[in-house]
Amino acid sequence: MSEEHDTGAWFADQAFWRDFYPHLFSAERAAQAVRIVERSPLFRFPSGARVLDLCCGPGLFTVPLARAGHEVTGVDLSAPLLERARTSSRDAGVDVRFVEADMLAFAEPEAFDAAVNMFTSFGYLDRHEDNVQVLRNLHTSLAPGGTLLVDVVGKEILARRDERVSLSELDGKVLVQRDTVLDDWSRLRSDWYSIEGSRAATGSMTLHLYSAAELRDMLRSAGFAGVRFHGDYEGGPYDHRAERLIAVATKGVDARGN
Repeated sequence: MSEEHDTGAWFADQAFWRDFYPHLFSAERAAQAVRIVERSPLFRFPSGARVLDLCCGPGLFTVPLARAGHEVTGVDLSAPLLERARTSSRDAGVDVRFVEADMLAFAEPEAFDAAVNMFTSFGYLDRHEDNVQVLRNLHTSLAPGGTLLVDVVGKEILARRDERVSLSELDGKVLVQRDTVLDDWSRLRSDWYSIEGSRAATGSMTLHLYSAAELRDMLRSAGFAGVRFHGDYEGGPYDHRAERLIAVATKGVDARGN
């Protein structure tokens, strides 16, 4: 049996998240999220901070942030993923607020001291202007002096990689991923094929690619100040050895966000 997914609003297709859940949210990936929250200097938020986890999925970062003593709100468009997140929070014995909402529309003025958007959950929207609007919403949602952390695969990092097709296996499921650069390096399409016995599922995700300079311009146009970049979760520089493009930006204390 083969299943095809709509490649238009791919992130709204719950079948995509169901079929590729073991690969997207593996136990190894969950353990990595725990390590990042516990050890990364980028996650040293004030004690008891109000933290927004935008595009929280099944709560990989939401639950560890709550265990660290923060007041956490997890936001995602997927009801099934949010239900998994609720289960994880109950199992961990932590109290988390979850909201089912579109990141293009979600904004709660000055409700948070910090906001995180992790594991390349940014750039999903077809229109570049809409991705900038997501940053504006985050700026609105942060209190003055609040911190935003956005973690993606930078355009520079992807250009450095030679591999465009990857193969992996997890719990008897084989995953083939093929990446294609589109529109003069402005977007990336990843075609996914998951095979388990006689069952095959296919899916495709498309997202905008941003360089550090492009993301800096977007953050500044959204009102953020003090933008800086890191190349890993330890806070290393964003240079030719970078593994990730991690932007850290601050909402200014005056009305203009400067």
